[in-house]
Amino acid sequence: MEKALKKQKTEKERTFFQRFIYWVLIPLLVALFLGLLIASFAGVNVFQQAKELGEKIPFISSVDDQKEKERIAEYKDKMIQLDAEIQNKSAEIEQLKKQIEEKDAEKEHYVLEKQGLEETIEELKEIQAENKRAFKDIVSTYQSMSPKKAAPIILNMKEEEAVKILTHLQTESLAKILENMPPDKAAKYMEKISANAN
Repeated sequence: MEKALKKQKTEKERTFFQRFIYWVLIPLLVALFLGLLIASFAGVNVFQQAKELGEKIPFISSVDDQKEKERIAEYKDKMIQLDAEIQNKSAEIEQLKKQIEEKDAEKEHYVLEKQGLEETIEELKEIQAENKRAFKDIVSTYQSMSPKKAAPIILNMKEEEAVKILTHLQTESLAKILENMPPDKAAKYMEKISANAN
């Protein structure tokens, strides 16, 4: 008997719930769908109307306004931070540009200095070559002179220049010039020549 009562009770609950779905919920959903369909064909934006209606309700609109103000304040803070970052990056870029310009100017200065040094080296090489030719001419002049005339001239020169010329003379010419010098001077020059040869 108890089972039968329980069974009747569950059937009653089930039938009440089924009636509620069939008589209330389904017709309500169909009416809502038809209302939305008719409104969209009529050109009314139902969702926009609902939003406007929600803004008129005091509690909902104040919550939305507060959230919007918070979002705006947050965006402003982010914008300020981004502007500061942009300014910092711009300053860094300007510094780097200046450094690059300074390095370029320094490089150009070194290139010009290098060119100047290379030109100076070339000039010095040319002068050195000329001096060698001139010295060879001087040495050949002394070799072609008679030893009697060459010896007094060499004696009147500075000792370094005389030793340099005597060092480059051929052995035969050197011997003849030294024969025409006083023995002490000839010995001194021979000593210097042999020291330079080592």
